[in-house]
Amino acid sequence: MQIILNGQQKNLDQNITLSTLLDSLNLQPDTVVAEINGRIIKPGQYPRLGLKEGDKVELIRFVGGG
Repeated sequence: MQIILNGQQKNLDQNITLSTLLDSLNLQPDTVVAEINGRIIKPGQYPRLGLKEGDKVELIRFVGGG
């Protein structure tokens, strides 16, 4: 299946959740804000949220600094 991830096409396995996607990208859920099709997703929903063909996913990472 194909999604758009941060403006780029990405091929994924079928039946993948947002949590699985984050794991495959080596991203910690508590450091990422996810938006799917224009909707902000709460971190507690990541494990239950299945991605679908054509979804537009934007991931924004928080980076600490001082």
